[in-house]
Amino acid sequence: MIQAHLGEFAALITAFFWTFTALAFHKAVNNVGSLTVNFIRLFLAFFLLSGLSYLLRGTFLPSDAGSHQWIWLGLSGLIGFVFGDYTLFKSYEYVEARISMLIMALAPPMAFLIGWMLMGEQMTLQNVVGMLFTLFGIALVILNRGVSEESQKKKFSFNYSIKGILYALGGALGQAVGIVLSKYGMDNGNYDAIAATHIRVIVGAVSFGIIVSLGKNWKNVYQAFSSKKTMKPLSLGAIFGPFLGVYFSLLAVKYTTSGIASTIMAIVPVLIIPPAVLIFKEKVTIKEIIGAVITVVGVMFFFMEIPFLN
Repeated sequence: MIQAHLGEFAALITAFFWTFTALAFHKAVNNVGSLTVNFIRLFLAFFLLSGLSYLLRGTFLPSDAGSHQWIWLGLSGLIGFVFGDYTLFKSYEYVEARISMLIMALAPPMAFLIGWMLMGEQMTLQNVVGMLFTLFGIALVILNRGVSEESQKKKFSFNYSIKGILYALGGALGQAVGIVLSKYGMDNGNYDAIAATHIRVIVGAVSFGIIVSLGKNWKNVYQAFSSKKTMKPLSLGAIFGPFLGVYFSLLAVKYTTSGIASTIMAIVPVLIIPPAVLIFKEKVTIKEIIGAVITVVGVMFFFMEIPFLN
């Protein structure tokens, strides 16, 4: 069972890791800002990956990577880590976070379409049904979480900033393109996932370092490193995010299609509900519970064998 669906299980593990990361980075961002968090998380992930690479591969750096890996995995890191993250956070300036997260749920179908166009990936009817269930469940949860009655009325009027929507779409597109380029850069799974993750992190860290330099924000970085209150959640987030999270996400796309992996990894907004209730004491509505159940059913479609849908 596990061997037959290794990619799907890796994607599910990734979703749990990214749920933990979201909680950790939420606290860190409130202290030092998103740009500083983005740079430090990749900086820490670089050293974590270097150690893991030495233990498992005998080298601190992806020295066996050729031009194909550096070009395509580098582009993946640039588009996924830098462009995708930047536009997602930028969208928060114009629309509510729940709207941005809802639009981010478009990443899986985007990834499928891009994978279909670039690599000829195919999905069965069962996969498509699972994707639709998963996306619908996520939409129900995101649209309902932490929203007042007045905001709910506004929501259905679609009265939102065009800039905010476009930025959020940029975030979804960055995530989708990043994961597809990762698979292409790995030669459809023939290149080591640790080294592939390493390349993406290197390019992302260097890119954010350049952005920090241009913005003259190194003072904020130094202050963050000297703050235990900031570094504790940031370090945990780095371990479960760009280190283990990205590594398992590449394992996922190595053993399954980009669309399936992206859809399963997109359940983070649902998985985050229980810790949100326990830690932040948020209330859960019936609509959220229904959305979570629908999402779980959608994920199950990727594991079960349903003859009439294949």
